[in-house]
Amino acid sequence: MSTPPTPHTPGAPDVLTPDVLIIGAGPAGLTAAARLAPRVAGEVLVVDREAEAGGIPRHSDHTGYGLRDLRRVMTGPRYARHLTERALAAGAVIRTRTMVTGWAADDTVEVTSPQGRLHIRARAIVLATGARERPRPARRIPGDRPHGVHTTGQLQNIVHLHHGKVGKRAVVVGGELVSWSAVLTLREAGCDTVLMVSRYPKAESYGVFTLPGRTVLGVPVATRARVTRVIGKGRLTGVEIENLDTRARRVVACDTVVFTGDWIPDHELARAAGIDLDPGTLGPLVDTALRTSRPGVYAAGNLLHPVDTADIAALDGKHVADQVLHRLAGTDPAPGGPGEGVRVHAEGALRWIAPGLLRPGDPAPPRNRLLLWTDEFVRVPRVTVRQDGRVVARRTLPWPAAPGRVLRIPWSVMKDVDRHGGPVTVGVT
Repeated sequence: MSTPPTPHTPGAPDVLTPDVLIIGAGPAGLTAAARLAPRVAGEVLVVDREAEAGGIPRHSDHTGYGLRDLRRVMTGPRYARHLTERALAAGAVIRTRTMVTGWAADDTVEVTSPQGRLHIRARAIVLATGARERPRPARRIPGDRPHGVHTTGQLQNIVHLHHGKVGKRAVVVGGELVSWSAVLTLREAGCDTVLMVSRYPKAESYGVFTLPGRTVLGVPVATRARVTRVIGKGRLTGVEIENLDTRARRVVACDTVVFTGDWIPDHELARAAGIDLDPGTLGPLVDTALRTSRPGVYAAGNLLHPVDTADIAALDGKHVADQVLHRLAGTDPAPGGPGEGVRVHAEGALRWIAPGLLRPGDPAPPRNRLLLWTDEFVRVPRVTVRQDGRVVARRTLPWPAAPGRVLRIPWSVMKDVDRHGGPVTVGVT
């Protein structure tokens, strides 16, 4: 099924006119589509540049997906198929191998697909383009350019989608949850992980993953360390590791290195649109209704908080769908976009907070939680919220704050914030 083109100038691209355009067929985009399609008179169209819908989970061949959004646990590929099938069953249209390349107008995007060039004009647009790991060149790690250097996504694509081969000895850079996912993928491919490298005092992932990883999988973790050089001509032969405290260096022999985590949002479309970006997340700045600074354009998922789990991204999709419905029905309390609002800033060891804008009359954020990212370990975090020179809230959390994973704080800490006042700062000590 596809939207018939509207009349256009001869030689110009065809124009599709769905009610809602969702860019990105990952958990956020597919969940939004499934919720919107039965409730919208016109078409809900999802486009994605990949050959198949489902996003990152479709090549994450391990369990743990779907807990918060579906209340069940499944593997990544099964989760991706489930979300795709649910969106299609709801009546959404999904076009894969379809890449949005730019903007033709505020409500119109330019698209390239196997069928040729298209323009898509929609009453509401949802950006759900997700995030990606920072590759080796962006980390400025010197050395040669041998075969055997990957990100987790590239590794999983090779092993799970194309059933390709990797080496026999690997070093994994990073200690996040996704880092252990890389270890499992390497193991499935017959490759031993000889070292995991983390620049923090302890691996960033939850202890429930780190302890079994060290004991059951036998993976040693070098903390307070970094990779300083990649060694090898045609094929990787090793990496140089530096201890950040002593500055001592050593070479670890390996034929595979996987750079994990250190996420950056896929924000090119937001930047091209001139949408306001959050300097902390580097994704679009949104209010709690997930509106961007361009009227009619919303954002959801790991584009906004790089990076949280797939089920949290999916719940973003559910939340943004409800806000889009308000816009289409003419009941949006702020149809002109986020306006000024009250800006929320992270301070101290916090790198970012999302959403970053509060406005009168807006709903609570998804799951009634604010999402934060810290660069320091805090075993018992004490959250302090300040506005106009006064403390408006203090809250001690029963869970630790740690680098490499999102810290979630209750929305109730914002209940005494003046939505007409000055900027708000949130800190953790």
